[in-house]
Amino acid sequence: MINFTLHTEETAPDESKELLAKSKKTNGRIPGLHAVMAEAPGLFAAYGAVHEQFMNSSFDKDELTVVWQTINVEHECHYCVPAHTGIAKSMKVDDAITEALRNETPLPNARLEELRNFTLDVVRNRGVVEDASVQAFLDAGFTKRQVLEVILGLSQKIMSNYTNHFAQTPVDAVFQKYEWNKVV
Repeated sequence: MINFTLHTEETAPDESKELLAKSKKTNGRIPGLHAVMAEAPGLFAAYGAVHEQFMNSSFDKDELTVVWQTINVEHECHYCVPAHTGIAKSMKVDDAITEALRNETPLPNARLEELRNFTLDVVRNRGVVEDASVQAFLDAGFTKRQVLEVILGLSQKIMSNYTNHFAQTPVDAVFQKYEWNKVV
């Protein structure tokens, strides 16, 4: 395995130092993902910008969680599934939603299940999605804007999930209680 550095404000490239300081101020610590991403300032900055845009999308907290965790679970991200479990708790997302996503069991309502199905279709088919799938998503009450916002969420998760796969980022202590392994 190739070892990646978990940067601090002292060891990071100059272009990442301000980003790490901001992360520490926002989170009260430097998350492991950010410590790894600091190696590539452009990736770190892009990740933060895409995260902010997705947070400000038209999705509510439950829908954000469905998109994030659907992708995290599909990508088998050992770091992001526990992290987004903790994030969902802080956002006061119903534990039933989080557990259904983590365990790949049915979600508590058909609308959220359709969001998961559509997100999986986008991920698994690399954006080449049949019209029937898009129509089912729209029929569930979602919008064309939200079709595109799923792509925004996927863009964020590709950056984080792939970084964590390469770096084998250790799960932050605060999220270790939410450890996750894919159910086989």
